[in-house]
Amino acid sequence: MKKKRIIKVLIVDDSIVYREMIARQISEDEQIEVVGKASSPFEARDMIINLRPDVMTLDVEMPKMDGIEFLKKLMPQYPLPTIVVSSASERVFDALNSGAVDFVEKPKSSDLVKYFIQELLIKIKIASTAKVGHHKKTLESIKTNDLIIAIGASTGGTNAIDEILKKFTRDMPGTVIVQHMPEVFTKLFADRLNNECMVEVKEAENGDEVLQGRVLIAPGKKHMRVVKRRNKILIELEDENENNKVNGHCPSVDVLFHSVAENVGKNVIGIILTGMGKDGAEGLYQMKQKGARTIGQDEVSSVVYGMPKVAYEKGAVDKQAPISKIFDVLTNYINASEVS
Repeated sequence: MKKKRIIKVLIVDDSIVYREMIARQISEDEQIEVVGKASSPFEARDMIINLRPDVMTLDVEMPKMDGIEFLKKLMPQYPLPTIVVSSASERVFDALNSGAVDFVEKPKSSDLVKYFIQELLIKIKIASTAKVGHHKKTLESIKTNDLIIAIGASTGGTNAIDEILKKFTRDMPGTVIVQHMPEVFTKLFADRLNNECMVEVKEAENGDEVLQGRVLIAPGKKHMRVVKRRNKILIELEDENENNKVNGHCPSVDVLFHSVAENVGKNVIGIILTGMGKDGAEGLYQMKQKGARTIGQDEVSSVVYGMPKVAYEKGAVDKQAPISKIFDVLTNYINASEVS
């Protein structure tokens, strides 16, 4: 039997209560070894050099040097997969932009600690396989028509989506996105992008219309579908319950992609980005079967080459590309549809 790889974890948090609680509980997993506990970035810096952890968990709010400043200094010299542990705040996106792989929300009560630890363990294991990197952003202008764009992503997806959307001009096709993310954070993510991008970006609501120049992001704990009514493409949301997760997720990329295949057909471009697992692969395949053009992020630029890999191997991807080139491929597909 193949022996499981032990993941060495460094915990960085100025709160001794959180440091000890996290260390004690994640150590119960046979794949995890907590090799160090640091109360500050200064202490963590020496531990990283001496202990060579595979993954770091990092608090954002700390005295003297906060977690974001630490990441900015650390990543260029030592690109260590990092999970941010934070309260619900837009600052987690600053941390992701500074090189963190993912984040977990600190529990608001003792009743939620069990779920917090479960989520943290999953993300530590994903992070241990992740690549960390940073990409430049540029702007271009393109033609468009009545196409829509559908995007799915998970681990590493916030930065990938950020990179793509910052290149969008105001005349881009209406865009729908599922990014695996908890509730509250999806609105923070959408609001942040709305302030940074030329297009309108918002957390989707029931009845929202998919329009040129608008990007709609699925809310956490709600499946998002598109439906066609009176020649309009509208959003339908479904609340999470114990029976309706798809591929372990709500929102699910497959739920969105299947609805796009059924209700939009060939008049769509599908994009599947970095993320663990297989969510979105089957839906993207169905979209391609209906005549849609499809794009997958390549292995080198993916933080976790899971979802795009499954989709590619399934034959669901027309074109693979690094994240820095996906907008160019998208532009080519849009312009080709203009003259077809």
